[in-house]
Amino acid sequence: MKISLFTVLLVVFISGCSTYSTIRYSIAPDNVVALRSLDGKVVNVASFSATNPDQKEIMCRGVGPIKTPDNETFAEFIRKALLDELRMANVFSAAAPVTLTGNLNSIDFSSMNGTWNLSLTVNSSNGKSMFVSESYPYTSSYYGETACNQTAQALMPAVQNLVGQIVRSTEFGSLITP
Repeated sequence: MKISLFTVLLVVFISGCSTYSTIRYSIAPDNVVALRSLDGKVVNVASFSATNPDQKEIMCRGVGPIKTPDNETFAEFIRKALLDELRMANVFSAAAPVTLTGNLNSIDFSSMNGTWNLSLTVNSSNGKSMFVSESYPYTSSYYGETACNQTAQALMPAVQNLVGQIVRSTEFGSLITP
């Protein structure tokens, strides 16, 4: 049986590749509890940048890209996560005397090892800054479709841990103090 090049290309074109959307961010109760202990301090959050600007997706095993649920950049996904936690704890105020910004230094994963790796620098308008990184392990698979899906689902808890490292750090208080 002879298969033409056109037939092969048609099959590849029709089958396409999968896109793996991460799940929406969900509040982590431990983060909110930590934030509520800040004795009435409030903070504003401005834009986040990234070392790799405008990064909205990371290719997974050639099967398809991992993307955020609203197709925003990974830096914006993390900024919104921090904002959600601050709002839930009633610690966010657009009129706060201190504003935080951030830079997503790096974000990557290994779908073979089952690990998300994130690093972030948080800067305060008071001149202080802090660096946090998260290496979040998750269960992966040898099979590409399954591994990429599990990778996409693991980003949200990885970001919860990253935000937790910020808000539960002893350095956080100095970031939000005028």
